[in-house]
Amino acid sequence: MAVDLTNWAGNYRYGAGVVHHPETLDELRRLACTRPSLQVLATRHSFSAIGDAEELVASDRLAGAGEITIDRDAMTVAVGPAVTYAQLADALEGDAAPGEALALANMASLPHISVIGAVATGTHGSGDALGNLATAVRGMRFVTSAGEVVDIDAGDPRFPGAVVHLGALGIVVRATLAVEPSYRLSQRVYEGMDWDQLAEHLDEVTTAGRSVSVFHAFGERVREVWVKGDPVAPARPSLFGARAATGPRNPVPGADPAFCTEQLGEPGPWCERLPHFRAGFAPSAGEEIQSEWFVAQDDGLAAISALRSELGARIRPLLYISEMRTIAADELWLSPHHRRDSIALHFTWRREPEAVRAIVAEVERVLAGFSARPHWGKVFSVTGEALRVQYPRLPDFLALRRELAPRGVFTNAWLSETLGLAGCDSGSGSDAGSG
Repeated sequence: MAVDLTNWAGNYRYGAGVVHHPETLDELRRLACTRPSLQVLATRHSFSAIGDAEELVASDRLAGAGEITIDRDAMTVAVGPAVTYAQLADALEGDAAPGEALALANMASLPHISVIGAVATGTHGSGDALGNLATAVRGMRFVTSAGEVVDIDAGDPRFPGAVVHLGALGIVVRATLAVEPSYRLSQRVYEGMDWDQLAEHLDEVTTAGRSVSVFHAFGERVREVWVKGDPVAPARPSLFGARAATGPRNPVPGADPAFCTEQLGEPGPWCERLPHFRAGFAPSAGEEIQSEWFVAQDDGLAAISALRSELGARIRPLLYISEMRTIAADELWLSPHHRRDSIALHFTWRREPEAVRAIVAEVERVLAGFSARPHWGKVFSVTGEALRVQYPRLPDFLALRRELAPRGVFTNAWLSETLGLAGCDSGSGSDAGSG
């Protein structure tokens, strides 16, 4: 019998038959080397079957799962598998004495998600000079399908393949991230920019702050531009024709702005400005489905223009909001931003699964001409060669998977179909029962 669990948004119901709650590392190791099909249950913020399996393992009772260890000499922080970005930010910023607080370079729009889960799928914040959240990683500790504990740190040739791992390599029990001195930001919202103005001044818009988000609904004008930038910079009454908002806003039309982080130029710590939503409130729209694709930064507006002209009338009735952000290139093998400065085309859909499934296929048809890469944790339909061609290091990743998880215990139907894993598993079971 399947467990009675859905993802955060309620659009996906897990098919797993049991959830394990190991309390010790040895218990977790035994599960990893004896169960036939296993995935980690984290904050359940993915929108597909990527995190499902015959059996799930939760870290809520695991010794050390919530640990946060700061190394000021190395300027790193190590986190356990249950730590969320909100908890990590509190530990880094918290009640530190003046000059001692620390920060991450970037955060996602939701602080509610787990650090290790977000890293696994290359989840991102925004910023021309900022990579996705996985680029902060400096080391990973895996429990493999042999029950072994393996550390893969920066400098190890396997490291670029191990960071964005989609849950296919093992169970991550610790991640080490780079930190930096704390910094402050302010957030301002600008309303009603013309598409022509955005096209003419795109580089100036995306560099108007440390992190910039462009919200729209494929209409005649851009709805809002959120700029998270230097709190001592002079306030701008307008941004290329977009007017500064006179009150707080929520990027989801009609939603309560009280759920969102402070705006109107009020200075605050990084962790209370980079996310769109406050940690203590329900994030985003709630009952929704999310999709996201990444194209080269130079192609971003052309891709949106193509979608507006071909599909705008079909997209709008299904859409809460769409967001455009920039992400810097990286060297991580399965990162959607691998060796490509990217623009993210994000869709927060109404929870109408059949209609969304149909429009997603049409969006992918239009974006095929822009070599679009989907967000691994959200809803998309492209698989097979059309997807694999976007990841030239995928063969190297599959080789790493055979090294760390030769039994395929961390592979599910979604991964098999999406990455084309049929026939890749040894099937020998030679590593079962060790450890």
